[in-house]
Amino acid sequence: MKKLHTFMIKSYLGPFVLTFFISIFLLLMQFLWKYIDELVGKGLELQVIAELMAYASASFIPMALPLAILLSSIMTFGNLGEHYELVALKSSGISLTRIMKPLVAFTLLLSVLAFLFSNYYLPYANLKFYSLLFDVREQRPEILVKQGVFYDGIDDFSIRINGRNKNTKMMYGLYIFDHRDRMGNNIIIIADSGQMDISKNKQYIILDLYDGKKYEEVKSNNKEENQGFYPHQIDEFKSQRSTIELEGFAFSRTDESLFKEHYHMLNVQQLGTAVDSLIMELDKRNDEFLKSTTTPYFLKVTDSALAVIDSNQMNAKYKLIDSLYTNAKPDSKKAIIANALSLAKSQKSYVSSSHTELKARKSWISKHEIQWHLKFSLSVACLILFFIGAPLGAIIRKGGLGLPVVVAILFFIFYYIISITGEKFAKEDVLPAAVGVWMSSAILLPIGVFLTYKAARESNMFNIENYLKPIIKIINFVFRKKK
Repeated sequence: MKKLHTFMIKSYLGPFVLTFFISIFLLLMQFLWKYIDELVGKGLELQVIAELMAYASASFIPMALPLAILLSSIMTFGNLGEHYELVALKSSGISLTRIMKPLVAFTLLLSVLAFLFSNYYLPYANLKFYSLLFDVREQRPEILVKQGVFYDGIDDFSIRINGRNKNTKMMYGLYIFDHRDRMGNNIIIIADSGQMDISKNKQYIILDLYDGKKYEEVKSNNKEENQGFYPHQIDEFKSQRSTIELEGFAFSRTDESLFKEHYHMLNVQQLGTAVDSLIMELDKRNDEFLKSTTTPYFLKVTDSALAVIDSNQMNAKYKLIDSLYTNAKPDSKKAIIANALSLAKSQKSYVSSSHTELKARKSWISKHEIQWHLKFSLSVACLILFFIGAPLGAIIRKGGLGLPVVVAILFFIFYYIISITGEKFAKEDVLPAAVGVWMSSAILLPIGVFLTYKAARESNMFNIENYLKPIIKIINFVFRKKK
């Protein structure tokens, strides 16, 4: 039996490792395709890009692991069936469930490791990934001045060019407005040509200008300025080099503590504590809302007389209010109506804003609860998909990357759609968080049990004749009756 267990695990490990890394690679390519515009042209170091991709790969494991288990189990048992090794094992008196036993134990181990990864390492990887992605998004792009358009990407400068030579990077017809002294367009540089480059440390722009003039207004306390006369000076140059400091251009790392409270960065224990705290805050806010909406209103009739509307004694106060309003002067009645309308509008606005706030608080609690359940659902999904993939491979009896891949992808898409739909319903408070997260597992579990039962009984599920026979019998029965 030890030889059988070793043989099965060796047969399974190859396809599992292959499909797992293929899945990670495909998901990583999707990530690069999605964020390529935010990574290119920002002067990022290779180390930063490699770090971002490493943390992104870690965040893809919860999606890649179930797919790899499903695909590798189909391929393993498909290969065994295609080469008649499964038949040989069964003819030796070994049942399918016994053949699956070492792989079930291996999948259980993977499920435990998946939970530990999801609970301890994934929050850390998410924290690193999202903080680094935020820094990359905030990184300013490389200097790219388009001809005929004023470029304001450099702090306190506005630059316009009339033309550019892409081969030599020479720019022609430069107009540079220097606003560093916050005095308007009092410093203007016009150059026939020039080149712009960024220093190696990404902290400075180096401007080499040729055949130009610099116009600068000179500050003066002379009274002539009040009469429209402004002293200025003009400097002509054949070549001039200027260095402009780029504040905030260099890549910097944000304090990760700003992201630590997000539900993606919490483990099971922290999520449970956060949910309890959020529910207490929600209950407290609900109490405040109820108190504010059931507080008695005071209706001002005169400066000294107030009519009280109490929700608990509404009927008892009606007569008092009516008599006060009836006996009031016409001007007082107008003031009473205006005051009542103002109170009603204010209360309506308060109820509307409170409803939006309470709904947002409930949604935030639901997201924490969803994340809590997802820590466990990943492990269960790995087991269920194994019990779908292994019997499917035994029934299909086809190995390789052909039919097994097609079947595995179809099942995984079905599983993924149900999972996403359930999570969305839970986030929108249509379903409880537990129901939304576990809906996919609840649907796929009977399918896994059914397929395992059929494979153990050596049922030819994919034989079309088995499905056509009942239909043919019904058609023959109908025709016989007509005769």
